[in-house]
Amino acid sequence: MAKSLYSVILMDEVVKEIDRQAMIQNTSRSNLINHILAQYVSYTTPEMRINDVFNTIEQLMKSAEADMVPYVAPHQSTMSLKSSLEYRYRPTIKYEVELYESEEGDSIGRLSVAFRTQSEALINKMNEFFKVWSRTESKLRPTAGIGYALYEGKFVRSINPSKNRDYTSSELANALSKYIRLFDGCMKNYLTGKFTETDIQNSIKAYIVKEVLV
Repeated sequence: MAKSLYSVILMDEVVKEIDRQAMIQNTSRSNLINHILAQYVSYTTPEMRINDVFNTIEQLMKSAEADMVPYVAPHQSTMSLKSSLEYRYRPTIKYEVELYESEEGDSIGRLSVAFRTQSEALINKMNEFFKVWSRTESKLRPTAGIGYALYEGKFVRSINPSKNRDYTSSELANALSKYIRLFDGCMKNYLTGKFTETDIQNSIKAYIVKEVLV
């Protein structure tokens, strides 16, 4: 969304208070003033929409009693969620949801899954799951245009909601939280041997049939 430079005259005392609040909220003077003015005229900025989505995801995860710890930093385009594996030393999985202020092609953001472990067996099994997941999902949703990338200790997937409808903040948050819980559950079951590739395929199929897709 376009931004322009404007010249306004403000009281020094007001600017000092704005700067103090901006420091507390870890944002810039311009962003805070833009946020305050948008609220005053009842306009939802992309940043406000992103905050609404993240705050709703946080509430949904807590109400669902999901095995995840969400964290939302004020005025940031990324939220984090942590989950632990039922594995020796209980290694932590970190999910990061990044939403863009404007669409980049078919994508409105990306989901990153990062992990740290010294176990070569677990690393290989995690990478195996990521490949199974991306191969299965792309086969079941061939027209979604979802992008996948696998790095050392990190899996990345683009967030591509349907182009046929406009999502409210609540709908988008609900869709993202359900997708993350699905992914997390399938991953844990696969790593413990409870799920095969067929089970993952069936789980994704069931999700596609009844859920809003991202």
